[in-house]
Amino acid sequence: MKWIRIVVLITIIAVGCGSFCLANSKHVGIVKSVSGDVVIVRNGQTFVAEVNTKIYNKDLLKTGSDGKIGLVFEDDTIISMGTRSQIVIEDFLFEPAEKRMSFVARIIQGTASFLSGQMEKLIPEGVRLETPDAVIGFRGTRVLVRVE
Repeated sequence: MKWIRIVVLITIIAVGCGSFCLANSKHVGIVKSVSGDVVIVRNGQTFVAEVNTKIYNKDLLKTGSDGKIGLVFEDDTIISMGTRSQIVIEDFLFEPAEKRMSFVARIIQGTASFLSGQMEKLIPEGVRLETPDAVIGFRGTRVLVRVE
């Protein structure tokens, strides 16, 4: 009987922590503009993107046949996605005081415009865009990528 109470207690703690941890995760950016069909997939759940929706690491952003979205990240990086596009924010960390910075986004399909923010100036080797065929490192400020 005692082990059943322990298992139940552990389960309650795990479920509670899962909700609490997600609620207290630090967001990495926000949706600045959106039009048409745009969704965000987070932890297996899909919801409609709206202006001021917070963006987190591992979010998958998907635009439909009429969808477009503009994102602004904590270091002022801007990503604009065109129609029928999919991007995963693999890793974003911006803690310049601790010299901990990285930005990795994976473009699965579609078009995306990337305008670098503060991180590219501070640690250009820490900023990468990944595509199915290549990895793009930054030494400039603006790039347009199209993935079929």
